Amino acid sequence: MGKLFGTDGVRGIALSGLDCGTVMRLGKAVGAFAAAEKGGRANIVIGKDTRNSGDVLEAALTAGICSAGADVHILGVVPTPAVSYLTDLYQADAGIMITAGSSSAEYNGLKLFSKTGFRISAEVQDKLEMLVADDSRQSLSVSGSRIGRIHYCEQAEWDYIRRVVRSTQCDLRGIKVALDCANGAPARYAKRIFEGMGASCVAVGCQPDGMNINSGCGVNDLSLLKQTVTERHCDIGLAFDGDGSKCIAVDERGEKLDGDKLLAIFSKFLKVQGKLHGGTVVATVMSNYGLTQFGEREGINITTSAVGSGTVIDRMLRFGCNLGGEKNGHIIFLDFERTGDGMVTGVRLLEVLKRTRRRASELGAVMEECPQIAVNVPIPESKRELWAEDEGFREMVSDYKKRLGHDGRIIVRESGTEAVVRIMIEGKRTGVITEYAQNLAAKLDEVVNTKTEKELAAAEMLREIREETDNGLSVLPILKAAK
Repeated sequence: MGKLFGTDGVRGIALSGLDCGTVMRLGKAVGAFAAAEKGGRANIVIGKDTRNSGDVLEAALTAGICSAGADVHILGVVPTPAVSYLTDLYQADAGIMITAGSSSAEYNGLKLFSKTGFRISAEVQDKLEMLVADDSRQSLSVSGSRIGRIHYCEQAEWDYIRRVVRSTQCDLRGIKVALDCANGAPARYAKRIFEGMGASCVAVGCQPDGMNINSGCGVNDLSLLKQTVTERHCDIGLAFDGDGSKCIAVDERGEKLDGDKLLAIFSKFLKVQGKLHGGTVVATVMSNYGLTQFGEREGINITTSAVGSGTVIDRMLRFGCNLGGEKNGHIIFLDFERTGDGMVTGVRLLEVLKRTRRRASELGAVMEECPQIAVNVPIPESKRELWAEDEGFREMVSDYKKRLGHDGRIIVRESGTEAVVRIMIEGKRTGVITEYAQNLAAKLDEVVNTKTEKELAAAEMLREIREETDNGLSVLPILKAAK
């Protein structure tokens, strides 16, 4: 069995890559582990987004958990942050969200939370994987009166909505906001929350049919939101992803305010209020260099982590920070929540808009982006990691880095959630970095589509040797850190 957990939980093509048997075994492992940690009958909450595979995977997960002697509490369709919050509120022993975030409908996955509401640690992930892979896993099953029961949480929606509303004391009356709910879990919550706080709302992406989640809408495609904002004369637009963990905004002119710009806006606002802990913000290695330049200008320290909300939160906890996030719109206010919440991000952004009495475009002008090109290159599952051993590709990366010098940077990393390699290049000249990105993408595509099995075996051996001697080229530490 391959490694289950990536940078954002467990993910795969629903019912083929991520099959019911695997999900059931993982559920059994979670139930048994939680019961052992508690020393008695465990309680586990489960939420899901709007994918049509969610019901099937929920059934498999529930069967596995109950067969291990733990009780399941079904939340229904809720955003991922609701699972984090309600796990703690309901004093459950673990929480599981069935979602693939901003991925398309054919994907699904599992995000696991501890009883504190934080994502489970890498150590717990390893223990769960061992339980799932253990040939004696059937010994985890119980019988008779020890079999777990299923409960349905009828108040889950309103418990979560009240939580988001409490994220600010600001009245949002006078603000007209467009909401793109990505045909996902936010479709059941966003308009109720923002209208309940006084804003005038125009909602799109609110017709989930099980297959249209994140399709042509939400954080993946802002065109619908931009059109809605400009045609309906909104003050601002907010786009969410399918599980409600991310938020990206557009200003009144339809210009994008991504996660980096949101971090700049929030950090300056919190600093003025004296509420930015340690004067520090945690971003990632994929954040635009313009964010670093903004920090230097405003006297705000920008520190970076590897990609992934879990690594961002780990660094925030380590340095005592209360603000962090990613360019993709995953923003974390650690003094209020334990994972990113797109609706909390949106509510707080509207609070900044209201309290500063400035236009959204004026808020976004606080940070100037450096030219940046990002390219995703699909790779076969069988060639994960091995592509990085190609000498020709490595030499091309090294050469381009030397040419850019201190005026730019190149990051090449394999996604932890999809079978793609992400190439990101920054530099002063858009034409140059575009050419470099295209050349690297073409070279990588050639590598992954022409390697023979013999060459791949040799590359795997070379990788193991290099890992043992800790003598890899510069691209390899980036890959390891970003997974």
